[in-house]
Amino acid sequence: MKTIRDLLRIDPGRESGIVRDFMAARVKATPKRDGIIVGVSGGIDSALVASLAVDAVGKDKVYGLILPEKESNPDSAVFAQKVIDKLGIRHHTVDLTDAVGSFRAYQTRDEIIKSIFPEYNDSYKFNIYLPQNLLDVDRYNFYTLRIDDGNGNRQERRLTKSQFLAITSAANVKIRSRMIALYFWGEQMNYLVAGTTNKTEFMLGDFCKFGDGGTDIECISHLYKSQVYQLGERYGIPEEIMVRIPTPDTFSLTVSDKDFYFCLPFDILDPLLYAWEYKLDVDSVASELNLTVEQIERVYRDFDSKHTTTEHIRQLPYAIERDWPAYTA
Repeated sequence: MKTIRDLLRIDPGRESGIVRDFMAARVKATPKRDGIIVGVSGGIDSALVASLAVDAVGKDKVYGLILPEKESNPDSAVFAQKVIDKLGIRHHTVDLTDAVGSFRAYQTRDEIIKSIFPEYNDSYKFNIYLPQNLLDVDRYNFYTLRIDDGNGNRQERRLTKSQFLAITSAANVKIRSRMIALYFWGEQMNYLVAGTTNKTEFMLGDFCKFGDGGTDIECISHLYKSQVYQLGERYGIPEEIMVRIPTPDTFSLTVSDKDFYFCLPFDILDPLLYAWEYKLDVDSVASELNLTVEQIERVYRDFDSKHTTTEHIRQLPYAIERDWPAYTA
């Protein structure tokens, strides 16, 4: 009998062929575009999408953008360049600091942080994170702000809803600015903008509407994160990227995707998400993954909450003619 992890195994050759053919077909049909542009972030997802794009249309028809801003992890641009050099695609770097600053995103966010920690200034770094005891404790997803003065001194305080919304809206300006840059350059070249959201992120809502979720084609949104790594091995993604801890790279103090949103490591998250999606027998899942039924049910409640509260970001904008039964033309 196959285990969940067996079910998550893909045939990399077959899967890469499916994605390659899909991408090539969309370039020809939407409407007869000339190539594909990818925001190369230094992470596994964008590295894989760029590799798939080259496989689909050839390196001369793929363009890469590196899109840092002043708080990006410097390693991200270094790793992105390694991917671009390996693929041999044309590229350039666009610094988004001025674009993000034009919305007062840094300033608005810093005002919120200073209202919590008055000593906070430009020498500090910060992130936000969720409690990591999802398996063992029923709890609400309240975020905590963490600041670091650069000398190893850290302080933390739980955020109110309004504080959380202000900080994350500023982070989303960064993500949406990346997409504006991709469309600005992509439209000049008549290229499709390729998305890099995987299925784990898509199902649980870990992406930004009209940011990394606002693209022309989604090439890996049918692949769980663990399956992305399987294809990454096939394409020889640089080892530094394969072992790098996934991060949103939107806060000055690095935080992992696990700490920021998922609250579980991917080797547990993906099997549980698969079991939740396909409604597998909970007792069998518990036995296979060496968890209790209570732990799994607790995780499933978290999945239900995240999936439900982010449903709107997976949808087209609501429209009267489609979504309002009382309307008649």
